Amino acid sequence: MNQTLLIELRTEELPPKALVKLGAAFAAGIEQGLRARDFLGADSVVTPFATPRRLAVSISDVRATSPDKSIREKVLPVSVALDADGNPTPPLAKKLAAMGRADVTVAQLERAQDGKAESFFYSYTAEGSPLAAGLQAAFDETLAKLPIPKLMSYQRPDGATVQFVRPAHSLIALHGEAIVPLTALGLSAGRVTLGHRFLSEGQPISISHPVNYAGMLENEGKVIASTAARKEAIRASLLAAAGEDLVLMPESLLDEVAALVEWPVVYECRFEEEFLAVPQECLILTMQTNQKYFALTDTSGKLRSRFLIVSNIATDTPAHIVGGNERVVRPRLSDAKFFFEQDKKKTLESRLPLLANVVYHNKLGTQAARTGRVTRLAGKIAQRLGYDIALAERGAQLAKADLLTDMVGEFPELQGIMGTYYARHDGEPEEVALAASEHYQPRFAGDSLPTTNTGTAVALADKLETLVGIWAIGLAPTGDKDPFALRRHALGVVRMLLEKRLTVSISALLGDAASVFDGQPGFKDPSSEVGAFIIDRLRGVLREKGFSANEVEAVLAQQPDRLDDIVQRLDAVKAFAAMPESASLAAANKRITNILKKTDGVFGTVDTELLREDAEKKLAASMARVQPEVSAAFAADDFTGTLKTLSQLRDDVDGFFNDVMVNAEDAALRNNRLALLSQLHGMMNRVADISKLAA
Repeated sequence: MNQTLLIELRTEELPPKALVKLGAAFAAGIEQGLRARDFLGADSVVTPFATPRRLAVSISDVRATSPDKSIREKVLPVSVALDADGNPTPPLAKKLAAMGRADVTVAQLERAQDGKAESFFYSYTAEGSPLAAGLQAAFDETLAKLPIPKLMSYQRPDGATVQFVRPAHSLIALHGEAIVPLTALGLSAGRVTLGHRFLSEGQPISISHPVNYAGMLENEGKVIASTAARKEAIRASLLAAAGEDLVLMPESLLDEVAALVEWPVVYECRFEEEFLAVPQECLILTMQTNQKYFALTDTSGKLRSRFLIVSNIATDTPAHIVGGNERVVRPRLSDAKFFFEQDKKKTLESRLPLLANVVYHNKLGTQAARTGRVTRLAGKIAQRLGYDIALAERGAQLAKADLLTDMVGEFPELQGIMGTYYARHDGEPEEVALAASEHYQPRFAGDSLPTTNTGTAVALADKLETLVGIWAIGLAPTGDKDPFALRRHALGVVRMLLEKRLTVSISALLGDAASVFDGQPGFKDPSSEVGAFIIDRLRGVLREKGFSANEVEAVLAQQPDRLDDIVQRLDAVKAFAAMPESASLAAANKRITNILKKTDGVFGTVDTELLREDAEKKLAASMARVQPEVSAAFAADDFTGTLKTLSQLRDDVDGFFNDVMVNAEDAALRNNRLALLSQLHGMMNRVADISKLAA
């Protein structure tokens, strides 16, 4: 009879940053092992559990015995199994003995075609195995494959040395109400576990049935067994405790805190108001990173002096818990305040010479050399875009100076952010100050773009200098390896050009980037490769915006050098593709493309005197009629209007190909018709290569 299976391995506190992966791998490993051995029913449901002191999984619809199986094994080719007289050979006897079938005769074997030859096969029914055997094998495999960050050696009470992520204390294996005789890590399975280390007072909990596991742990042991449920309980408690304030809850912090507690309780703490003079990013980072606390802000985003902690202890008198955490956070905030005050004693500009002591790359020089290149490039980009050149160069010059501050040395995550604070303190223009942080944007998918012209110029310069420089020294991304995050830099360039609709060409930007490396020993301009790399990233961005592969390729086939109108072209292509005329025109365009490819490409102009057939006269007249409208729409960047106007030509194009022979024997007629098709091809492909839309 199928029953629910429960496995629990209770341990000492597991590494919190690894708990989610360990829990998922534990549940998945046992499920896969049992499924491979055919112990799971069609409706089996897997429920993973993981707490700081246990890994567990519950699986419904598990068989007590795996089904019998019909097995057909190949024995030997007939040519090997029988001699010339048809008698069994020694190799056959040896093979049957190795299979444990020494008593099987040739008459009991099946003779069947096996590819080009004949072979003997033996069919039999293998009895199903008991759950205990299958589970033991699945459990051993699972433990061996767990993503353990670092093994720990420890000694069992019986003196045996065991290796596991943390010392294991008990094991539960229940199939329904019955204990499965499972063993591992020197433990034998039972049905008893322990609850919360403090709140359950060490009382053993005997699990009556797997379906009662989570409820019994929660009610009797003060343990929320599900990681997901514990995380959501923390989220709800934080929101309730925050009241009208906003609580900062990065998912990574929620995951880590959920891996630190079995019975989460939220308490409110406070720090002195004087610390609010420090940039709030510093305070928030130190609270989250070092103490796992949750910062609060008012509705405008300003940090509050109260914060929330998640404790593993529930008590009506939490004063000692609150006081202890307030004492612990105070030195951290004092350090942040000290770093901030010390850093302000030196201007960012005064730190610039020290960048010469920081190696960027042994083939590309120091950070000082790189800052010089980015500064020159930012000025070139600003000039192309009509931005303030002086501000762009100043923003680039100071952008990396905060790397030498104490605060960024302690918290590297604050680079750029602190540069903005220090630049403001130094009296730099606001755009220069913002460029210190904005030049890193976008840092990741979905991140915001620079808000200022100066920030945009410096961000483009920083990313393009990295792309060209790193590519030039032979460190282009390969496979999954991209140590200098060139894909992220290229995506950043694409997003800025695309979303800000910057009227500058990629080739011009790459040319400017390559020019700042003049004089660099051994430098070979990689602009063409980097340009193709950027366009490849563009493909992905456009697909994420909902455009089909054919629509994207129709536009990119034109080899666009500017991206400011790409989305508008794609919108027009999408609208055109939905029109009933599009399929016919796309097919015709593809046909024209193929015809023109087979020529030398020199046709001259269309001679109306050589238009003999009615169909070609009609097409030429229609083209002449719509040409002004097409040109006007295209000039006004009305790409949708351009393609809709062209749709008027469908019937005439179809008529041309039905009634006119392009490759006429008369060379003059042939060239004139090719010239007409070439002119039509140019009209049809001004927005995009619509032949790419053809099925």
